[in-house]
Amino acid sequence: MDNNIDFKDLWKKQAVSQPNMDELLSKLKYFKRASLRKLVITNVLLIATIAFIISIWYYYQPEFISTKIGIVLTVLAMVMYLFVYNKLVASYKTIDGAQSNNDYLQKLISIKTKQQFLQSTVLSLYFILLGSGLCLYMYEYTSRMTIFWGIFTYVVMLGWIGFTWFYLRPKEIKKEQARVNGLIAKFEAVNKQFSVNE
Repeated sequence: MDNNIDFKDLWKKQAVSQPNMDELLSKLKYFKRASLRKLVITNVLLIATIAFIISIWYYYQPEFISTKIGIVLTVLAMVMYLFVYNKLVASYKTIDGAQSNNDYLQKLISIKTKQQFLQSTVLSLYFILLGSGLCLYMYEYTSRMTIFWGIFTYVVMLGWIGFTWFYLRPKEIKKEQARVNGLIAKFEAVNKQFSVNE
């Protein structure tokens, strides 16, 4: 009995699994739907938050100018984020079933670039404006508390912002990037396969 098995030869002879285009287009369709759904939910939540913040200003009539500036900065942060985030709608909507693989790939690369700008520059500015706005807004109310409770309130608020910035934000960014990068890699593989077959 011959125990000399040529693993390299076996490896070369195995069938290479070809990317299934229907499955890939189905994943792309799911990505588009999930991204648009997330965009709608973000819009609804941030617009509701803006309305709530403005109603607080209207009903409670803050006395300190710092509170008013804080409200303006907080609302500005949310409006700016929504403005940039909603520009992705056009990119998602142009993905349809009648495009070439190269078109899909270019759209995904464009979405990835826009997402990176949103996740780095815009999100950084968002957190700076939001954090500053909340600190200024809270000053009027914490000034009426004892020193302990005022400091405690700021520590809890800044702790939550820190937790969001250092833990939740990177986790969400990593998940979004993995989703887009996975699709890009699959379309690149299909394009390479077609160019080899031609």
